[in-house]
Amino acid sequence: MSREAGSSAVVIGASGGIGGAIEAALIEEGTFEAVHGFARSRSGVQHLDLLDEASIAAAAAHAGAGPELRLVIVATGLLHSEAGGPEKALGDLDPSWLAQVYAVNAIGPALVAKHFLPIMPRTGRVVFAALSARVGSIGDNRLGGWHGYRASKAALNMLVRNLAIEERRRNDRAIVVGLHPGTVDTALSRPFQGNVQAGRLFTPERAALQLLDVIEELKVPDSGKLFDFEGKEVPF
Repeated sequence: MSREAGSSAVVIGASGGIGGAIEAALIEEGTFEAVHGFARSRSGVQHLDLLDEASIAAAAAHAGAGPELRLVIVATGLLHSEAGGPEKALGDLDPSWLAQVYAVNAIGPALVAKHFLPIMPRTGRVVFAALSARVGSIGDNRLGGWHGYRASKAALNMLVRNLAIEERRRNDRAIVVGLHPGTVDTALSRPFQGNVQAGRLFTPERAALQLLDVIEELKVPDSGKLFDFEGKEVPF
């Protein structure tokens, strides 16, 4: 990836399959002077919990103290846990599960943007990217179901559009996008891999490189949109 010398990158969710692979790829490429990986499971200055705004603010302060921040990738998401999972029908809706899914998939990334976008440079190309999902597309929804996950990712997509509009006023070369990584062989997708087409289940390492390639090709007019792992725009 081509970036200005003396810059840094941030990966939120660096302990996850995709986030960890992105962090490793960025370090291996050596383009950035510093790569900061944050995650809930990490300690010290690398700790960041999407449900704890104070930890997000602390992580931003740490990243902002180093080389200028040119790339932020939010590689987080919640599809299922011991507390719940994708709903198959309206009767499966549970308010506590919905609140948790929205907190992780929409509110958390919004708070990351709140604290990290202001410390990114006001001039030159900067990219803020959040992992979304094709199932969060309203225009592409033909199957229904998975109410909480779909709706929370749709909310994230709207936040991406809002953030892009606001950030353009601060830096006219800023790019804010959502990214759909495809189906990646991680704990998030593992229970739902049975119907994945041959060749469409990606390793985290391959997914990371695909997403970084997409980021590399982004242009300013792409800001506020959602792109898949092939660089194709996904309708909101």
